[in-house]
Amino acid sequence: MTFEVRRVVATDHPALAGHFPGNPIVPGALIVEEVLRAVEEYRGRIRLKRVVSLKFTSPLRPGEVFSVTLNETDDSHIDFECSSEGRTLASGRLVVEPGQGAS
Repeated sequence: MTFEVRRVVATDHPALAGHFPGNPIVPGALIVEEVLRAVEEYRGRIRLKRVVSLKFTSPLRPGEVFSVTLNETDDSHIDFECSSEGRTLASGRLVVEPGQGAS
């Protein structure tokens, strides 16, 4: 099953300060955070058990709209891809399990 959402990291996000002056890019940790939020929108509360693979292939600029596409391969493995304007920003595979209070 596939799930897709669109996201944007605000240009005034506190994690952007100093990353990098004059040529700002969104830190990879913020991209992964958006992926995990997308997984929770799709599956409900989860706990991340492991990042099996993760590859960043193109920079994301603050304020740039991007999509997070999830492909659930089984109950615990989720493949993801983040993309913007036809280019892949990041991709990988996560292992998750239901989190505290999940339904």
